[in-house]
Amino acid sequence: MTFLAGPEREPRIGSAALPPGWAAATADRDPHVVPDPAEVAVPEDLRAEIEEIIARYPDRHSAALPALGAAQRRYGWCSPQALVEVACVMQVTPAYLAAVATFYDMLRTQPSGRRYVYVCTSVSCHLRNARAVYEALVEAAREQGLEDCEIREFECLGACDMAPMASIDGRYVGPLSTSDAAAIVAALRNGETPLPGRALGDPDYQLPWQRGEEHPLPAERVRPHVHPAGGVAGEVPE
Repeated sequence: MTFLAGPEREPRIGSAALPPGWAAATADRDPHVVPDPAEVAVPEDLRAEIEEIIARYPDRHSAALPALGAAQRRYGWCSPQALVEVACVMQVTPAYLAAVATFYDMLRTQPSGRRYVYVCTSVSCHLRNARAVYEALVEAAREQGLEDCEIREFECLGACDMAPMASIDGRYVGPLSTSDAAAIVAALRNGETPLPGRALGDPDYQLPWQRGEEHPLPAERVRPHVHPAGGVAGEVPE
């Protein structure tokens, strides 16, 4: 589920199959044709960043994800026009980039706030009460009137040793507890970095067990799940 923080925004589920507004925004362009650089104005800083990304790979198609990420950082989402600009620099079709953008959850194909919090709710984080962390963040966002921010559950962020954790504007922050929610939202409202010192890459960052401390949240109790046909099928949270 996704919570879009802002006026009259409600939780929603799902995403569009194609970038919304594509037909209207690109009525004079064929998404299956490589854009002509002479006809597409691309901001010079964005062009330079994408060209630097392309230079890292033997095949320019491999630059699609980081190039789209660069456009998303600039515009807040992968708009139809952003796809055309990236396609122009990469010399690929907008349709190719649309296929990439609509496949990966971290790329947004509709306006959803310039800042974001992706709370991992996959297995390791789920067993550390990640759902409660997500709900606390949503409640804090409502109470503090947070705007222009997307708060959503995410399937897996690949940082199980930090569980429960979240990607906040690309920073992997954790372990988190429900008591962190108000501070995270306040920092987002004020344009600050949430929980400095608590993210991968922060100076002297260590996990609790590396500091000899206990984990901030206990794991949920689990019980065997007995399959109707007999036998233990696995474990599920109580």
